[in-house]
Amino acid sequence: MENINVLYIHGMGGGGDSRIPSILKEHINPYIEKCYAGMADKGVAALETGCPHVSVVVRTYSFDPEVAWGQISSWMEELKPVLVVGESLGSLNAIRIKGVPHILVSPSLNAPVYLGYLAFLALIPGVTQLFDRIYRPKDGDRQRLHFTFRTLRKYRRLRREALANSSRAGGRDAFFAFFGTHDHYRRSGIVSIRTWRKYFGPSTYRVYEGTHFMEEEFVLSLLMPKIVDSLFKLFYYL
Repeated sequence: MENINVLYIHGMGGGGDSRIPSILKEHINPYIEKCYAGMADKGVAALETGCPHVSVVVRTYSFDPEVAWGQISSWMEELKPVLVVGESLGSLNAIRIKGVPHILVSPSLNAPVYLGYLAFLALIPGVTQLFDRIYRPKDGDRQRLHFTFRTLRKYRRLRREALANSSRAGGRDAFFAFFGTHDHYRRSGIVSIRTWRKYFGPSTYRVYEGTHFMEEEFVLSLLMPKIVDSLFKLFYYL
């Protein structure tokens, strides 16, 4: 049996116990076994090692983009994932990774622009503490949010470096995104299908009838099948 890793990069304030990767961890291998059995019945050529076992790995990383990239780079070296999933603001770090397929959930490509503007507000006494209180993450293994000028000003650079790997910039990786029809961040432009199309093309996304925080029914009916389909294309003759 082949053991393969999928790295899940959570969104702002997420972490090791985030909801979507927890759902994937519980359901993805039974789903793969079912799909593999169907392929075997149809005589599809497969790996001699048999049905693969997938480990969905999610770890809490720093809110500071510079520190976060060091952490994520070390995890890439350690885990050698064959596919990366990014959620919301975490999609920028996922896109920045080169050499693997990328699947994104509610990618917030324009959030770094807003955070860049907020950086100057953070210079006003009391603003950092206010933002820290407003955007305090849930209890548990979660990313600590600290809205300082030094941290926020780094997000524009993160966006530039991520989009340098986009299809428009000549990147050769595969990208696919999911957007919710009721995503409240689309009203402000933080999440933008138009921006996604600009950098990744018109046939690289799907819209579902849900919110920014992909509901479990769509994790199971859309995200998980897309991940498994991408994995099978990597390892099987389809």
